[in-house]
Amino acid sequence: MPDHATAWILVTIAAFCIGVSKAGFSGISLISVFILADLIGAKESLGFALPMLIIADLLVFPAFRKYATWKSVWKLTWPALVGMAIGVAVLDNADNNTMRKIIGAIILLMTSIQLMSRVNPTQFYAIACTRKFGFFSGTAGGVATVLANAAGPILQIYMLSRRMEKMELIGVGARFFLVINLMKIPLSAGLDLITSTTLLTNLILAPAIALGVFGGHRLVKIIPQKGFELTVIIFAMVAGIRLCFF
Repeated sequence: MPDHATAWILVTIAAFCIGVSKAGFSGISLISVFILADLIGAKESLGFALPMLIIADLLVFPAFRKYATWKSVWKLTWPALVGMAIGVAVLDNADNNTMRKIIGAIILLMTSIQLMSRVNPTQFYAIACTRKFGFFSGTAGGVATVLANAAGPILQIYMLSRRMEKMELIGVGARFFLVINLMKIPLSAGLDLITSTTLLTNLILAPAIALGVFGGHRLVKIIPQKGFELTVIIFAMVAGIRLCFF
């Protein structure tokens, strides 16, 4: 549990960012990944964040359930399971310093993919239509969700590349991550990353998560998505560089 005022402010910001990310601005989740990894510890932050992600999933799912079907979700699930198996193998043998670098590298990879989609959208779309890219996106998302709770930007880029309508994209994401995050509970509990203390802190932070979800739901309707995501990319790159090299 945070032990001073500054730490409480930072974890509240992280909880708010988790809520906003679930409402459509998935790139902002990288800010919460960075804050929690830097404040709590790379490996410990995984279990600390997971219940907050599930709270956000449960809030988002009813709001967007009419915009998606389970068929789209199952197509993403099996390559994600492959990636999760890889992630578990790495997680079991990595210390906090290694985890910081891995999380930083994942963040930088995701921001690079996001930038590529803006620099040359035509070439990116041609690549994104291939089955190999679909498998890579699902597998990378599985690895990222186990190691950093940070699969959202990867899978959002994939779904955008398939020209999925914005509300449908959020709806598919809500269903997919609800399933995946529930599957991760036994893993985190088995590694003692979820404890009664962390759960109590998560409960205290629930209002900040809800504020982020409902605030993000309003923002997604009134703020240009591209401009907002570009700002998030800049913050994410700074966070990734710091985790990798400082």
